[in-house]
Amino acid sequence: MHQFILGMAMLLAFAIIVIGALYLTRPRAIARGFGLPLPEEGPNVEWWLRLKGVRDIASGLIVLAVMAWVGSQAVGLVLLVAAVIPVGDMLIVLAGKGPVGSAVGIHGSTALVMILAAVPLIAGAA
Repeated sequence: MHQFILGMAMLLAFAIIVIGALYLTRPRAIARGFGLPLPEEGPNVEWWLRLKGVRDIASGLIVLAVMAWVGSQAVGLVLLVAAVIPVGDMLIVLAGKGPVGSAVGIHGSTALVMILAAVPLIAGAA
């Protein structure tokens, strides 16, 4: 079970790195799936969207670094704290009158998976 949960954590880390890379390479296309309309047009929109990509890549790398050098309980703690990001994204999409399906289905389910992976790692039960 422990290896399965660590595998989930690694999969989450790689997934957010891939999403970040897509924000760097195809910012408009990937942003459309976020659940909010794209920002107003302008010459700098894609650069603003790419900022999210850099942060997503860093978030995934932090999880991988903690996995490699610290330990399972620390990975759980990082995942639990990082779950604030998709929860915040979900709340922002809902507040912005974005699709509930995107808010809950994408962002809410991501937060749930992160929490479900984090709790047993923190408790040392995994």
